[in-house]
Amino acid sequence: MNAQIRHVLALVSGPGSNRIGIQAMRVAIAVVFLWIGGVKFAPYEADSITPFVANSPVLSFFYAHPDQYAQHLTHEGELKPVERAWQTENRTYAFSWGLGTVELIIGALLLTGFVSRRFGLAGAVLAFLTPLVTLSFLVTTPEAWVPALGDAQHGFPYLSGAGRLVLKDVLLMAGAWLVIADSARAILKHATHAPSTFTSLELVARR
Repeated sequence: MNAQIRHVLALVSGPGSNRIGIQAMRVAIAVVFLWIGGVKFAPYEADSITPFVANSPVLSFFYAHPDQYAQHLTHEGELKPVERAWQTENRTYAFSWGLGTVELIIGALLLTGFVSRRFGLAGAVLAFLTPLVTLSFLVTTPEAWVPALGDAQHGFPYLSGAGRLVLKDVLLMAGAWLVIADSARAILKHATHAPSTFTSLELVARR
């Protein structure tokens, strides 16, 4: 193997590179949560998640009329005042604002991991648990699959645009687990090197 290639591979596989990758993963996941959480306050995003929430046995109770959502769907960028009024009555926007707030908090907690190990770990755990809910939409949401409109490819395993959007969360979950592991190692390392309370008091008494 070429010496220069070997040198590059050694750098990429080294602990410093691994550290950069973990922290980059932390930032990347935080960006996803902060950005997606931010747009949850826009009506178009709240409207777009309606099928997921309305069909979820865990989340549908947040809506006033989850069984009527299909009659009031709109396309992104489309403004229909009548449908907007129905979504307001359905508590679509109130739920989306709440969800957006939670996602912003998760993103912020992830970034605090650079200065607080415990808050960073909390953010990583929440980032790992969130996809467990969203991935369940593949089971509960009919719109996650290509509808039977004449083409031979429909239903499982043919993901629709909405389904493909949900499937990406497997990457989010895997990345969050790496951040959890890194945060846990940092906490344990700090605990190992930090003197216990008893030892500290003992040293003071001896002085």
